[in-house]
Amino acid sequence: MRTYDLTPFYRSTVGFDRLFSLLDQATADPTPGYPPYNIERTGENAYRITVAVSGFGKDELSLVAKENTLTIKGEKAANENGKKSELLYRGIAARAFERSFQLADHVVVKNASLENGLLHVDLVREIPEAKKPRSIPISTNAQAEQPAIEGSAEKAAA
Repeated sequence: MRTYDLTPFYRSTVGFDRLFSLLDQATADPTPGYPPYNIERTGENAYRITVAVSGFGKDELSLVAKENTLTIKGEKAANENGKKSELLYRGIAARAFERSFQLADHVVVKNASLENGLLHVDLVREIPEAKKPRSIPISTNAQAEQPAIEGSAEKAAA
């Protein structure tokens, strides 16, 4: 496996810390596969993250969106309503987990739902009007000169 040391770049650049942190995460060992998840595109600017959280209730899961990171945590209650049964085989994993997703700029969490052991998190990219491309009309020289002449005529009349 290849590893890259980006430390020299940290001391010779300013303002690129986030970029190098993302590169470090991308080249690091892959995160464990628990819990499994899917990421799908549901529209032009809409996405859905689906995480398999079988055995977890709504009150045992937490979603936190901070800056450009979405963190999903699951912690099983220590004592499930005082049940005194003896577990002979555990096939359904109930261990605590924390899974983080890096979100692109202007991506916000719209909705989260839990159904059939799957946690669905709906995301939408909302680009502000100031950042959207806009069309700029092109004028000819005759059109550009004419308003200036009308404006000076109105000033002379006043």
